[in-house]
Amino acid sequence: MSDHESLRLAVDPTSSTAPFLQIREELRRQIVQGELPFGTRLPAVRALAERLDVAAGTVARAYKELEADELLATNGRNGTTVAAVGDALERQGRLAAQAFAARVTELGLSPETALDYVRAALPAP
Repeated sequence: MSDHESLRLAVDPTSSTAPFLQIREELRRQIVQGELPFGTRLPAVRALAERLDVAAGTVARAYKELEADELLATNGRNGTTVAAVGDALERQGRLAAQAFAARVTELGLSPETALDYVRAALPAP
């Protein structure tokens, strides 16, 4: 599948958020919300960098971090595509929860206190 011409992505050069973070977070949002479905082929790093007027390394870093989060897959000559998200997000969420649980246990916090911290840190629904 290839539909990267319709990819809606922009970088705000006046933002205090680094360009690679802007790219990463917007791609993450579009993937998680299903706007970029499984198998969607993304533009090549250099092509997207040129389109967004940023360095190729900026796009490469965003792609690499999304690949580490299992949201993108790089397939050599076939380019970068959106990975199957459901399992990856569930796995990443479980790993984050396990790491958090291990750390609060090390700190000696009660489960109730730890959950209060989580609730306070999460955005309101």
